[in-house]
Amino acid sequence: MKIPELLLPAGSLDKLKTAYAFGADAVYCGVPRYSLRARENEFKLEQLKEGVEIARSLGKKIYFTVNSIPRNSKLGSYPKFLNEMADMKPDAFIMADPGLIFLTREAHPEIEIHISVQANTMNYAAVQFWQKLGATRVILSREVSIREVAEIKQQVPDMEIEVFVHGSICIAHSGRCFMSNYYKQRDANQGSCNNACRDSHRIFVTNPRQNDELMELTESEEGTFLMNSKDLRAIEYLDEIIRAGVDSIKVEGRTKGEYYVAMVSRAYRQALDDFQQNKPFDPRLLDELDKVASRKYFSGFLTRGMEERVPEEELNFQNIEEGTSRTQTQKNLGKIESYTPDSGMIHFEIKNKIKKGDIIEVFQPGIFESKKWTVTTLVHKNKEKDVLSGGLGMVSVDVPFPVAVGSFLSVISLEEVHSEEYSTV
Repeated sequence: MKIPELLLPAGSLDKLKTAYAFGADAVYCGVPRYSLRARENEFKLEQLKEGVEIARSLGKKIYFTVNSIPRNSKLGSYPKFLNEMADMKPDAFIMADPGLIFLTREAHPEIEIHISVQANTMNYAAVQFWQKLGATRVILSREVSIREVAEIKQQVPDMEIEVFVHGSICIAHSGRCFMSNYYKQRDANQGSCNNACRDSHRIFVTNPRQNDELMELTESEEGTFLMNSKDLRAIEYLDEIIRAGVDSIKVEGRTKGEYYVAMVSRAYRQALDDFQQNKPFDPRLLDELDKVASRKYFSGFLTRGMEERVPEEELNFQNIEEGTSRTQTQKNLGKIESYTPDSGMIHFEIKNKIKKGDIIEVFQPGIFESKKWTVTTLVHKNKEKDVLSGGLGMVSVDVPFPVAVGSFLSVISLEEVHSEEYSTV
């Protein structure tokens, strides 16, 4: 049975390199002007070219996102951008707008077209439509269930199918949202979404029996997060997804950090490798993904019709407590930039607080099993410290075994260890 491609987001060259190092088969990236990530997107044409060179050197794939729904003002400059991007020979363009697809097919028919989730493809007739227009892959809408995916693949077996398996979920129909535009004049369809659906809202109703007195509806002290969805996590359902005939599984998150890219990539890589070796699903992978900040998890619409397999807490999509990604069991400390074997010290830019006696876990590229140890030495600017805070810049920490540069670190505070004992590996 074919093992699907593992496709990770890249909002920068560093994230691109991290995705490949931790198991991704392919990445997707794009310049802000024609991509649905206009903010926190470091790519320019020069970086795209370098990204292609990196992909080719590793035998990996790279897709350019050209998935915005542009206004007239962006069409005039598109042919120049198109020619420059096509000259780099990416493996495909991810596109949604029929006009841009038409212009691209006319000028560069040699470049494969993948239909973006932004096109909201939900049935096999729509897949057949895009196939006749020359597309080679369709990224199905997040509203499609695994059973519907299987039916689509049966009806159009020679079309590649891609589905999202992890990341943020929109309250709107796969991203076709106007809230950001109404609230802040930031158009989500141009890549400028301000995540208005994640905000807390104050909602009042009136009761005619009580003289139309205003009554506030609340779900927490902060208000109500009625439009805030939990994040998608479908790793425990990969067996059904693979058997449905999916060609590529996709992770959302071009605006998220390198730690997210590394941790999610390594977990899904391991799950795919386990399936290929006929191993049962390893529940430890759920714990691994809990180490990444999220809005809590659910399995999205993929498991519609599979309610008997879905934990009860996942049946409700809402996170009514908070709109930010704070739920996690460990915190990112940073990425190892250098390692000095003689002194047994690692050096990295610190992201979160650490103190002597805390337990650090290290995640190395190409190795699923992590290692843990208890911190005894903390150094900042050549001075030993008892505590280091995030934002201090480069720091040094002792490590009792060799580690690879490019590894990621997380901290387990003593308060979270409880009675579990960790020994130095």
